[in-house]
Amino acid sequence: MKWISMVALVCLVSCLRAEAEDFLVGTAQADITAPRGFRMSGYFSERFNTGVRDSLKAKALVLSQGKVKAALVFCDLIGIGPGLSRAARTRIAEKAGIPFENVSIAATHSHTGPLYFGALREHFHRAAVASNGRDPHEGVDYSAWAAEKIAEAVVRAAGAAVPVKVRHGVASEKRLSFNRRFHMKTGGVRFNPGQLNPSILRTAGPIDPDVGIVEFLSRGGVPRASLTVFALHLDTVGGTEYSADYPRYLSDELRAVFGKEYVSFFGAGACGDLNHIDVTVKGRRSAGEIGKLLAETVRGGISKLGAVKQPSLAVRRAEVEVPLQRYSKEEVEKARKEMELVGSNKLPFLQRVKAYKIMALQLRKADTIALEVQAFRLSSELAIVTLPGEVFVELGLAIKKASPFRNTLVIELVNDAPGYIPTRKAFTEGSYETVNSRVQSGGGEAMVETAIGLLKDLARAR
Repeated sequence: MKWISMVALVCLVSCLRAEAEDFLVGTAQADITAPRGFRMSGYFSERFNTGVRDSLKAKALVLSQGKVKAALVFCDLIGIGPGLSRAARTRIAEKAGIPFENVSIAATHSHTGPLYFGALREHFHRAAVASNGRDPHEGVDYSAWAAEKIAEAVVRAAGAAVPVKVRHGVASEKRLSFNRRFHMKTGGVRFNPGQLNPSILRTAGPIDPDVGIVEFLSRGGVPRASLTVFALHLDTVGGTEYSADYPRYLSDELRAVFGKEYVSFFGAGACGDLNHIDVTVKGRRSAGEIGKLLAETVRGGISKLGAVKQPSLAVRRAEVEVPLQRYSKEEVEKARKEMELVGSNKLPFLQRVKAYKIMALQLRKADTIALEVQAFRLSSELAIVTLPGEVFVELGLAIKKASPFRNTLVIELVNDAPGYIPTRKAFTEGSYETVNSRVQSGGGEAMVETAIGLLKDLARAR
């Protein structure tokens, strides 16, 4: 009886201690807008910035409970170069005391930000240096500069952390996202075949209509911030001005309701094969229209969120080594020559894409790649998974379906940008995303298995 009483007492003390450990959240933002005239990302042709439509941000969300600390940073960039990720996470560990492995640096995938890493940047940069003796479009080491800005934002967010209430849930949005891969009457699968194309037979994959929402409120119930995760490609602006794309309008709409100090975080769901183009009609929605409609869905979802009664912060991380695609010396040399035509129409589009991909593989200097997967538990019902690359929607759906958590948010383009991560099925079908992929078939499924394993481990852990 004494032993049983002692066990009961220890359990009671442990539960009381867990409840007494406040769940803290801090937020901060940094302006990471590149200098005027910098090269812009998003397309295969070289284009230079001419101004700022809206500034680019790095938004830091710091979570802590007891001895556990974590940070998620959402950047208005097309991707997170591995150099930027390593530098930012290292500085955050040094300056904020948040472990390297507990930090996620995510890109929203804006196609109207700076081109600061990768094979295209290397090609254009070398050509400029060869022509001018220097690169007049890179007056700053953007990667190093942005890493410092990101680290500073996390430090400020950590310093501003306060106890919060957490609510979460899922809304549904079916008006905005469309699978962009289609089986054609002429045979095969084609991406973006054009609106009202009579040769379209059927879509080659699903969408993910879930809008994952996590809201953070003050102890008094005042909304302070929210994280929205939605699977929709960010390529709705175009042009040569910097822009955060439709998440900027989502933020504007939510701040109009909840106040100027409210912070709207946006994470791109698994949307490697999704975009905003409805092929059954003419025309397409603008970034502003998409942002406002998404905000309408988020506001409706917020009104129905469920409270997290007992937050329980924990983080898991793993790397899965997957083989990269390999090419002969002759194929690499051919691609190197074809890069001279990558921004023109002198080569078929997919041939230019393949040349670019092959040169991107040379930057990796390895036969395999470590795909880093992170999982963050916020409670027994709520988890967040982060993945590198542009992940096909089916892979994100598979993680959510197998997750032991009632609500699992899957965010892509985190900590690295290894190109598209298609499914095995898509590799057999072909088209743009598979031509532009660096990993071999099966790499995406291996990443899914790793994510599910981490989630199950978190579900069992105290």
